[in-house]
Amino acid sequence: MKVTADTHTMTRANSLSVRRMVLAAMLAGLGFVLSTFVYFPSMAPFQHFCNILGAVFLGPWYGFAAALLTGLLRMLTGRTIQAVVGAVFGAFLSGLLYQKTQKLWMGYVGEVIGTGFISAMVAYPLMKQFYGLDAQSPFFYIPAYLPSSAVGGLMGCAVILLLKRSGALDRMLEQLKR
Repeated sequence: MKVTADTHTMTRANSLSVRRMVLAAMLAGLGFVLSTFVYFPSMAPFQHFCNILGAVFLGPWYGFAAALLTGLLRMLTGRTIQAVVGAVFGAFLSGLLYQKTQKLWMGYVGEVIGTGFISAMVAYPLMKQFYGLDAQSPFFYIPAYLPSSAVGGLMGCAVILLLKRSGALDRMLEQLKR
């Protein structure tokens, strides 16, 4: 078989996809383990921590996939649909805003808005429909989702800033591009 430039390009693209899939799976595992064993009532700040890492390292789609996988794993261990809903909107919006601006604070804003408001509003009708929630307001989950996403997002930003300060962030991002 003759190796051409097209074959080399396809091999690099496949390698990049595999690296991103592996990192997404690792973030999903990390999010699941941390959210399972370090538990706060009605809060999962480590999910949002992982969402910020996913935004920077993976972008919106792979970050979304990692959050979805984490949420599904958490549901399998007895959590409600909030485990999925509370993760995916922030992960996607965070990744999208970070990808468009390359500004960490925009990734943070995306996480807080995506989870603290959008996810909270989406969770209400789902919880009402599937679990018989008797709350009277679609804003019911904002007081729980907003601080969780803010705290977890800040933890993720702190780790990214520490990696950046040490020079490791650039090396890690370069490894994802090879």
